Amino acid sequence: MKIARGPSTSGRGRSGANFGVVATAEHAEPLPKPVPGTLFKWVKYASWFESCLFTALLFFWIAAGYDSQTALFGLLHGVGYLGLCALIFWAVMRREAPWPLFAATLTPVGPFGTVIGIELIERRGWGVEGPNGVLRQDG
Repeated sequence: MKIARGPSTSGRGRSGANFGVVATAEHAEPLPKPVPGTLFKWVKYASWFESCLFTALLFFWIAAGYDSQTALFGLLHGVGYLGLCALIFWAVMRREAPWPLFAATLTPVGPFGTVIGIELIERRGWGVEGPNGVLRQDG
C-alpha cells in the first residue's frame, strides 16, 4: 500500500495541524451497502410510535384549552424524538440502515420522514442490499 505523507506543518504562519498518513485513492474501497437486520425492525417500530406521539402533540396543540396535554406530549415527543435519532444513528453505525434514513429523520416533518424513508427502503430497496448480499433493484 502506498502511503503519502502530508507536508510538514511546523513553522510560522501555519495552522499547526498534522493530518498524518493518508491512504492513496488506488486502494480506496467504498463502504458496503447496509443490510437491514433486527435493529432496523426496532427503528421501524420506534418511528411509528414516535409518529403517534407527534400526531397527538399536534392535535392537542391545535385544539384550544389543552395546555397541560400539550406540555406532556411535547415532552414525550422531545424525549422520544431524541431516542429515535439515537436508535437510527446506532443502526447506521452497525450498517443496518442507510444514511439517508437518518437525514429523513432530521427533516422538518421529523418522525413522518422516518416512516416514509423506511417504506421506501422496504418497498423499493433504496440504499440497502438484500439479505443475500445482492443489490436490490428499483421499482
